[in-house]
Amino acid sequence: MAAKAVTLITGASAGIGTALAHVFAERGHALVLTARREAQLKAVADAIAVTGRARPEIIALDLGQHDGPAQLAAELARRGLEPEIVVNNAGFGLQGLSADLDRGQQLAIIDLNMRTLTDLSLRFLDSLKRARGGILNVASIAGFFPGPQMAVYHASKAYVVSFSEALHAELAADGVRVSVLCPGPVPTEFNARAGVPDDYFPRFLERSAVRVARDGYDGLMAGRRVIVPGLPNKVMTLLPRIMPRGLMLMAIDPETRII
Repeated sequence: MAAKAVTLITGASAGIGTALAHVFAERGHALVLTARREAQLKAVADAIAVTGRARPEIIALDLGQHDGPAQLAAELARRGLEPEIVVNNAGFGLQGLSADLDRGQQLAIIDLNMRTLTDLSLRFLDSLKRARGGILNVASIAGFFPGPQMAVYHASKAYVVSFSEALHAELAADGVRVSVLCPGPVPTEFNARAGVPDDYFPRFLERSAVRVARDGYDGLMAGRRVIVPGLPNKVMTLLPRIMPRGLMLMAIDPETRII
């Protein structure tokens, strides 16, 4: 029996991941949702099923663990499922001086935001090529400039932007769309986990998770390489190209911020 084609969404238990799950479900995609928290995943799946859409399958596991992606792949195979679209949304950040933050937690940001995303972007390429499907990697406008007091997070998202743009070029001939979604601040539980104060980000950059998810879906389907929701955020991504690097750092450093 042929495997069933599905859209795999990581970090789907809250925030942008949950919003993406609803948008993909609305557009008729069969979903597999994964995150660490099983109860929250079940709630998302139930909410989608209530709308009359097919109930997503859920797989609760920690993708930040070294064997997390392998466990996920094994469970998908056991259920007779193969991804035609991979949405790499799982990730986290920490706010504070790098010298003061826990080193292990900062390395965990790299593991989840970069290593896991890379693994899942490459692990299912055979099925993505067969389906002429796609990869949507969730980065941030943080990926366009260094971020004092969120140094590792910004650096990890710079990797995601660069890696995704390169994959966009490499996989185009195979009919696989690769897009990187780069939102600005989104009011979700990300901020609480990262220890980010409510007034840390400028309000004019904020977009809702639903708006970001819809922009991400539409951009992926249109084959866009980079998706930046909202004009103010688009402008922010251009600043490093026109401002001296030192001035850019001063503009975004919380101690000297002018933006």
